[in-house]
Amino acid sequence: MSTRKIKKTPVEAITLMKYLAGCPDYCSRRERAEANRRAQLLELKERAAPVIQDLRENGYNVDSIDELRRAGISYRSAVPILIRWLPNIAHPGVKESIVRALSVPWAKGVASKALLEEFRSLPTEQEYFCLKWAIGNALSVVATDAVFDELVELVRDKRHGRAREMLAVALGNMKNPAAVDVLIELLGDEEVAGHAIMALGKLKAEKARPYIERFLDHPKAWVRREAKKALAKLDKAQARRSGGK
Repeated sequence: MSTRKIKKTPVEAITLMKYLAGCPDYCSRRERAEANRRAQLLELKERAAPVIQDLRENGYNVDSIDELRRAGISYRSAVPILIRWLPNIAHPGVKESIVRALSVPWAKGVASKALLEEFRSLPTEQEYFCLKWAIGNALSVVATDAVFDELVELVRDKRHGRAREMLAVALGNMKNPAAVDVLIELLGDEEVAGHAIMALGKLKAEKARPYIERFLDHPKAWVRREAKKALAKLDKAQARRSGGK
């Protein structure tokens, strides 16, 4: 008996779509979903209107906050405007757009305090996870040693759950030698351990080698990969130092 698999053709998908197109229940659900999407976009635009108006008055001819990033320009003078609006916007979607617009090198050191305060003030419920994670991601770009203590306080606070992942990565940008010890400590926190490994690799922290090696047989493949990459960075740094002697 042949075990040759029968190759599926696009016809099957076309037939299915034709069937669904004629199904009243499916069409009704699709229309409701589309109407809901349009309503959400309209609400987002309305809630963002004051911020857009402020940006326009300061020379940024945009129709959305996200356009700042897509424009491919350095919008340094827009950073103070965004920082000013961040705590005054309640809509999570608009707030996240502001946060992502602040996730740029020219906001480094300037936006850190405002972002940390936002992260701290947001509820710990799951519905805020994406926004808090985005704030952590922004801090991995803009945080400096000036906010080291505040950053450490938040990344140690387990009430924030996995939203702390990028806070751990942010520690990889610190020059404070205590960052290494904090990150080694975070290796014991399963929610952020993989991201702590990323940061230790970035810092090329040789003292962390034995701790990182324990993750080479971690159950999660991506954590094992990060451990290998971090150790490779340590090896490269060590070889460079040996070659310089």
